[in-house]
Amino acid sequence: MYKTILVPIDIEEDLLTEHALQHVEYLAKMSGARVHFFHALPDASAFVTAYSFGIKEFENQAEVKAVDKLKKIMSEIDIPLDRLNYTISFGSPRDQALELAEEIDADLIVIGSRRPSVKTYLLGSNAAAIVRHANISVMVVR
Repeated sequence: MYKTILVPIDIEEDLLTEHALQHVEYLAKMSGARVHFFHALPDASAFVTAYSFGIKEFENQAEVKAVDKLKKIMSEIDIPLDRLNYTISFGSPRDQALELAEEIDADLIVIGSRRPSVKTYLLGSNAAAIVRHANISVMVVR
């Protein structure tokens, strides 16, 4: 049914990730799909000035942390490693995820989301933004 499943992950949201992974694992096993994990890091220049800490050092540390987390997730999911991959990029989670989905020819996006609150109604959430703008099916897991 599915060939490539894209899984955007917020590495700071373990519970959301855990819920989504249960569905991803089931779908990938049933369909033989490849699974591509994705994490978007914020643009460091929005938070740090080059004078105080060093943008590249900040980005490198954030990227290493994200890679470690994604590799840990990949080692714990019951899918052969040759069907797992990951990407980390800097920028808007919505924009980067949708670009990556097109690039890897994903046919499903599975994303965890928490229950809507006033904040997400006013500002939106990454899951809602991906659902609104995706050209492929999106499964939102709560």
